[in-house]
Parts: sequence; C-alpha cells; structure tokens
Amino acid sequence: MEESKIIGILRILENISHIKDIDTLLEQVLFEARKIVNAEAGSVFLIKDNVLSFEYVQNDVLYGSYDNSNVYSYTKKKMPVNNESIAGHAALIKKPLIIDDVYSIDEDKPYSFNRKFDELSNYITKSILSVPLINNRDVVIGIFQIINATDSSGNIIPFTDSDAFLVELFAKQAAVAIEKAVMTREIILRMVSIAELRDPQETGAHVNRVGAYSVEIYKQWARTKGLSKKTIKHNRDILRIAAMLHDVGKVAISDSILKKKGKLSNKEYDDMKFHTIYGARLFKNAASEWDDMAHEISLNHHEKWDGNGYPGKINDISSDKLKLQKGKKGDEIPIYARIVALADVFDALMSQRWYKDPWPESKVFDFIQSESGKHFDPSVVESFLIVQDSILAIWKKFD
Repeated sequence: MEESKIIGILRILENISHIKDIDTLLEQVLFEARKIVNAEAGSVFLIKDNVLSFEYVQNDVLYGSYDNSNVYSYTKKKMPVNNESIAGHAALIKKPLIIDDVYSIDEDKPYSFNRKFDELSNYITKSILSVPLINNRDVVIGIFQIINATDSSGNIIPFTDSDAFLVELFAKQAAVAIEKAVMTREIILRMVSIAELRDPQETGAHVNRVGAYSVEIYKQWARTKGLSKKTIKHNRDILRIAAMLHDVGKVAISDSILKKKGKLSNKEYDDMKFHTIYGARLFKNAASEWDDMAHEISLNHHEKWDGNGYPGKINDISSDKLKLQKGKKGDEIPIYARIVALADVFDALMSQRWYKDPWPESKVFDFIQSESGKHFDPSVVESFLIVQDSILAIWKKFD
C-alpha cells in the first residue's frame, strides 16, 4: 500500500512541477498533502525573515471541497519561528511533529495549540501533522500543517508514522517547486518595480491585488459558464501573473506625462493611452500561453464593453505609424482583459492617488454596478459581486 502511495506521489510531483504561480501552487500542494493522508483540513505557512507567514487554508468541513477558496486565505497572519507554536516547533526541529489531540498536549511541551480559529469558526481540531518544507540547502522554507486525519468512515483518527513519512517525502520535493514559483513571482515584481520607478501608482501592492482579484473573479465567472475544474485551475495559474503585468507598457511613457501633478492635456492623454500597445509588444512573439494572455491583457484592459475604450482595433501593433482606433466592443474584448479591467478600476478607486482620496467601499461597489453594460461586461460584474467578500479580504491583505 505504501509503495503504491509513493508512486502516486511521484505522479503528483510531476504535475505540480508545471505550475508557475505561487498561489496556485500552494493551494495544489496543500490539497495533495491532505489527500495523501486523507485529512479534512490543513494550512501552509512560508518562512521569511524568521517569521511564519500564513498563506493558505483548506477545510472540507467549513468551506467544502470544490477548491477551498475562502476569505480566511487572504488574512494577514504571522508568527515568529519559535517553540511556542506547533508550526514553529516543527520548523526548528526540522522533523514532522505528530499530535494526536491538540486539546490534550502535555504541559511539559514547549508548544501549545492556539484555539482562536476553532472558537471563531466552531470547528474542532483534534489531530495535527506538522511537516517542515525543507529545500536542497537544508533550509526550512515553510510548514505543512495537516489537520484531522479521517478513516474510511469519516471518523477523525491520529496520524501515523507512515503518514509522516509520506508527507515528508512529498514536502521535500514540493519545497523545490515552491522555491521556483517564489522566484518567478519575485521576477515579476522586479519588472513591476521598474514600472514603479516611472509611475508611482504602479506598486507591488497594487499589482498583487489586481492579480488576486482577477483570479477570484475568473473562478466565479468560469464556474457560472460551466468550465471544468481542470480548465479553471490551468487558466488561473497563468492569469494571475499575466494580470500583474497589465500596465508594464508604462515604462515607455514619458515621465512628463506619468509624473505630471495635474490634469493631462488631450495630447498627453492620447500619448499615455499607447502604454497598452507598448506593453502588448513585449509579449507579441508568443512562446507560451502566458505570453498570449499577457499580450491580450496588456493591449485590451482599457477597452470598454460599450466600445468607448482604447486603443481600439489596431491591425498591426508593430507599425511605426500607430493611430488610436474605434474601441473594441463586447465579446471582441478578450475575457481576461475584461476581468482585469474591472479589477484595475476597483483597486484604483479604493486607493489613495495624488489626485483623489480613496472612495468609500460602498461607493466603489455602487459605481462598479452602475457601469455594468457600459464600462464592464455584465457577467464579469455579476461574478465580482458574488465574490466581494474575498475581494475585500484581498484589499486588506495587500494594503
């Protein structure tokens, strides 16, 4: 039985090696780690600067098992790497930690169980398997906290040494994939930081939020359209990164326009609109699905559902004699650009800008609704409103 599970783990590792987005990857590896030991819940932490950062939670009892997307995943929760917490202790000893009953931990143990989540959610945690994610340099980069193993009848049981062995085996290889995905995210943020030097509004927090909003909106939109789970997971992995680069073309816009403290002239505003084309040019020679999506989003995220956006229907974005054209309309605008358009506007309205104060939350949502069928695709607005709790949680996480 254990041998067949090891073969299964190897197959899982092959599949996750293709995931580039760190958030999608963390969700998937946590799901797979739980599945290996038949656990009903779990969370994953990453370690940076000797601090455990809560990154993702799954709980089939509280949130269902579709994809475990929930508001709690976007909370900002950090704790030091020390012996006081179960996860911190596992990180320090660099070994799996098995606890049969968290409410009966011996008093001589240095760690204790934080009951706050159980009290807030009316969930009962019993058994825990805490496994460190250790990279090839023998550095702990995170922790799997797997909760409540279950038997074939759904009864909660203790984790076994065999469970610990299997999850530890998986964790060692998952850590490698996580490091690669973290590196990809860092490269994206460095590209954004270049744009930020030109445009102070294009911050790391802004693009992280736009990427996260876009994924949540897309997942809801795709479910409504009846897309398969496999398709949704595949597309959202690409979408988050592509959405984060929606305004990278601003690096080609003059500082006199980007940093002007006042209203742009008509000529300046038209020149600024060309950032959509300059961004799309970066991804024109597509070598991957990610290039294709980044190209679509960069070019089209300022188009409007009613046809009054920009840059319009341009046949050749490589031409030296570019002119803005009549805007694309409705389904002529790629769906990912329609989604990012709403995500970008929402974040801009919620944010402080040199020319405006942040709008009240209720006013922002009212405005988005009022622009359904005008600026925004009505189906995208509908999906946005359904996931608004997650949207607001994202806003608070990346403030």
